[in-house]
Amino acid sequence: MVKFLELFNKHFKKLESYVPVVARVHGDTHPEFHDVKRVYETIKGKIKEESLESPSLFNELEELRNITDNYKVPDDVCVTYEAVYNMLKEIDDSFNK
Repeated sequence: MVKFLELFNKHFKKLESYVPVVARVHGDTHPEFHDVKRVYETIKGKIKEESLESPSLFNELEELRNITDNYKVPDDVCVTYEAVYNMLKEIDDSFNK
């Protein structure tokens, strides 16, 4: 859990900047990104409000994997979109380590 929190904090500023921009720029052609944004916001809220000792983020991370097809980057997106998926995947991969 420590690694998860470290990675989340490491990527937090970029995600805070990138996620809304990607939703605005790509949301029409990739509406699933609006769901990515919603789940990211839920995760962020839980990290601020809850104890990270509980497995309460498991469902959200599983939902992100489902929405993103395991963080598969679409062919027609920008590098910022790709960066968001890569950061979220790195955070997700660290959750149970």
